[in-house]
Amino acid sequence: MERASKKTLYLANPYGFSSQQREGPLAVLTGALEALGAEVWEPFARNHQVDKAEAGWAYRIGQADLRDVREADGLFAVVNGCPPDEGVMVELGMAVAWKKPVFLFRDDFRRCTDSEAYPLNLMVFSGLPEVGWEACWYTSVAEIADPEKALARWLNI
Repeated sequence: MERASKKTLYLANPYGFSSQQREGPLAVLTGALEALGAEVWEPFARNHQVDKAEAGWAYRIGQADLRDVREADGLFAVVNGCPPDEGVMVELGMAVAWKKPVFLFRDDFRRCTDSEAYPLNLMVFSGLPEVGWEACWYTSVAEIADPEKALARWLNI
């Protein structure tokens, strides 16, 4: 039986800054999330209509992204890099503060931490459960469809 409406998932990511990454990893990641049943709110696609020649364009984009994080049901954050993208970290922080379900994606093998428990700064994990946080942590696109992981359970798959 199909749900009346899909859960919305804000896709915090730095991929939209590059046309190659938009056409490659971003498209693949968005497709995998949609295939699982999420309505993906990808900020670069949602805010592409902003005219960057107009004064105040950056503020409008920031406010639109803030609104989308607040209104989305959950957040899926790409946390690649050492450190991860600053904008993604702000969006993640907002989602944690608003007690949104959070899912983290990192297919970057580098460790970026001073903690033995986590592969990134411990604050990145503050929105995840203390025990079993690994269920919210994804290291490959293929892992997104895993029914034992938190995203599939949250989407009621």
